[in-house]
Amino acid sequence: MFFLNRPPWQLAIISGVLVGISYLPFNLGFFVYFGFVPILYSWITNGSKINLYSGFIFGITYNLISNYWIGTNSGAEFYVVFLSLIFAVFYLSIFWGVAGAVFGKFNRNNNSYLSLPFLIVSLEWIRSIGPLGFTWGNLALTQSNYLLILQLLDIAGTYSISFIIIVFNLIIYRLIIDKNISKNHIKLFILFPIILLIFGHFRMSNILPTNSINVVIIQPNIDPNKKWDYSLRNQTITLMDSLYGDAIALKPDLIVFPETALPAYLRIENNIRQRLQQKVNQSNIPIIIGTVDRDIDLNGNKSYFNSAMYLNPHENYLMYNKIHLVPFAEYDLIPTFLSPLKNLNLNINRGVFKKGEKYVNFKLKNLYFSDLICYESSFPRYARKFVKNGADFLLIQANDGWLGKSAGPYQHFAQAKLRAIENRVPIVRGGNTGISGVILPTGEVTKKTRLGEEIIIKEKLPLYNPGTFYTFYGDVFAVISFIIFLFLGPVNCLRK
Repeated sequence: MFFLNRPPWQLAIISGVLVGISYLPFNLGFFVYFGFVPILYSWITNGSKINLYSGFIFGITYNLISNYWIGTNSGAEFYVVFLSLIFAVFYLSIFWGVAGAVFGKFNRNNNSYLSLPFLIVSLEWIRSIGPLGFTWGNLALTQSNYLLILQLLDIAGTYSISFIIIVFNLIIYRLIIDKNISKNHIKLFILFPIILLIFGHFRMSNILPTNSINVVIIQPNIDPNKKWDYSLRNQTITLMDSLYGDAIALKPDLIVFPETALPAYLRIENNIRQRLQQKVNQSNIPIIIGTVDRDIDLNGNKSYFNSAMYLNPHENYLMYNKIHLVPFAEYDLIPTFLSPLKNLNLNINRGVFKKGEKYVNFKLKNLYFSDLICYESSFPRYARKFVKNGADFLLIQANDGWLGKSAGPYQHFAQAKLRAIENRVPIVRGGNTGISGVILPTGEVTKKTRLGEEIIIKEKLPLYNPGTFYTFYGDVFAVISFIIFLFLGPVNCLRK
């Protein structure tokens, strides 16, 4: 093969490009099934030190391509956004460098490569933990258009897809380097994906709805950089009021507004909230709307929240405060040392956000639903918790307007497909500038808006019996993979 004699850094770049373009919006998800072959070959044939820097180069290449959208955020100065991208790419690449070095340390015999699927799963799982946790780079996201393959998610989560992807790469690696490979191995290589596809088809055809409701999604397409411009406040409120009136005319069971829909603190600004409540009472149609909130303690200290407000006819409003905030964008991770957001409230009439503590379920007739606010939808644990607590369906309120028409909004919408399959729960997604839509528990999209359009959509939302093995037991597969790798590593060191 042409890459066998190339230096490790070149193999790392080749793999980085192939894996990077596997992510949306390129629609080349199948590249990931052979994209790892160059870097895995390099890791298998080299030691710990070389693997450290080749893994790091691979991480930089693939993250720059797949996550470049971090550098398109229009909500901050160019140098802040640029530094955010550099920091994120550097941070995420460290995991690949360390993974390469660890494998090089344990690589002592011809069968050491069998530990690689467990190592990559462990990498993704560890990378998802903590305030800097990042699941956006999980390999399952590359497969968002291949729903038959994703049907494993309700059992083993996204990490099972990563495991399969690395196994495929290793099979191709063996086919390349082993000229005496048997016909039985080739048959297995062909049979394995066929079995996966048959299983996926069986699962999708056996998930049937039990009931349905009608939902309306309002996508106003407002530039988030202008929303908090005080001179445009009345214009923005008037537009939203007009769209709300059109949504009421469609007579749904629920109306969904996007994240931070109005330039107002709805809980505090009674006039605006009461006007909304009056329309809810008159139409007899509940709404859920994104808002910012502010609380002042006894010492006069202000706390700000990214929230959702649920208004039900003739009832008191309910609030949900976003639990997982975006570090360095919604709060300062180390405020005593680094506080880039400390003056943010001077610019857009809010301060640094504080995270919520409660998982809230909202009641709609005899149903319950929960709301994921924007970035939260990229983390499986929050959707799991809501469904485990009794949610019959999930909402996602988002504002990807900061990212323009980059890859970010497309990848973000794809995350909703993964959450739907993991928990076999329907999802309604409402975005300020898009992408909005309705996703079934199979990952199928029944309605989807274009990015950057003002539109109101009404869609029937089929209801199911949500909850899966993954909902109740979570990342058991990832934990077991981590334990297996911890066992295989020392064993490989002892064996020659």
